[in-house]
Amino acid sequence: MSELMQHWPQLVAAYTVYIVAVITPGPANLAIMGTAMNEGRQRAIIMALGIFTGSFTWATAAALGLAAVLTRYGEVLQILKVVGGLYMLYLAFKAAKSLGRRFSGTELQTNTGEKKLSRTYLTGYAIHLTNPKAIFGWLATISLGLPPGASAGSVALVVCGCLLTGFTVFMSYAFLFSTERAVSLYRSARRPLDALMALFFGAAGVKMISSAL
Repeated sequence: MSELMQHWPQLVAAYTVYIVAVITPGPANLAIMGTAMNEGRQRAIIMALGIFTGSFTWATAAALGLAAVLTRYGEVLQILKVVGGLYMLYLAFKAAKSLGRRFSGTELQTNTGEKKLSRTYLTGYAIHLTNPKAIFGWLATISLGLPPGASAGSVALVVCGCLLTGFTVFMSYAFLFSTERAVSLYRSARRPLDALMALFFGAAGVKMISSAL
C-alpha cells in the first residue's frame, strides 16, 4: 500500500495518457465501428478481441523493455511503420471499394457468412499490431507509470489497469455501434461513412509510410 501511495502520481499520469489514447478515434476504433455497423455485433466483438490481443502484445513488450530495443534498433520501428502504412492503405482500398456496392436488407447476413471469424480476429490483431499509435501509447504509459526499479506489483497495476480499460472501451464500441439505431444510421449514410473511413485509413497509411522514409 505504501508503494502504491508513493507512485500514485505516476499511476494517475499513466492512466490518463492511456485513456486519452484508447478513446481517441483511430484505426482500431474505426475498424470496430465499421465492423459493428456493417457486419453485426458478433463480428464486432471478435474484431475487438483481436485488437485487444494486439494491445496486450504491445503492453507486454513495453513492460519488458521495448523502448530500449527501439532506441537501439530504430530500423525496427521504421519497418513497423511501413508495414502498418501499407495495411492502412489496404483497408482504405477496401472501404473505397465498398462505395460501389448497393446495400440491401440482407447484406449484413451475407457479409457475415462469407468470412470466417478467425479472419476477423486476425484482422483486428493486425490493425493494432502495426499501429504506431498503439506502440507509442503503451511506451508513454509505461514510461510515465513505472519509474526505474519499479516492483512487479507496480508493473501489474499499470498494465492490468490499462488493459481492463482498453477492453472495456473496445467492447463498448462493439456493442454501441451494433445496435439497431446504429445499423439504421449506417444504412442511410453508408457511402459517406465508408468514404470517411477510406479517407482516414488512406491518410493514416500515407502518414505512417512517409514518416518512415
